[in-house]
Amino acid sequence: MGNIVPLIIQLVSGALGGNAAGALLKKLSLGTALNSIVGILGGGLGGQLLKLLGVATATGGTDIGGILGSVAAGGVGGGALMGIIGAIKKAVSK
Repeated sequence: MGNIVPLIIQLVSGALGGNAAGALLKKLSLGTALNSIVGILGGGLGGQLLKLLGVATATGGTDIGGILGSVAAGGVGGGALMGIIGAIKKAVSK
């Protein structure tokens, strides 16, 4: 149960990161719904990747460091995956 809160924070942050990346990278945007879905996936993957790499602040916890780490991991992961998927979509459509 203790690992579910950081995961939820990462997923929500991923959705926000995906939509923020879509707003900044208009040519790569997939639309609000797909930006959110890809961001959620990227947020979860980003948090788990940092956990596997041993970054302590991304492994969870409900202290301020754990929460900020989860927000950062989710947001960056979500934005990055949205950018990657958007670039692939753009390249394939040419």
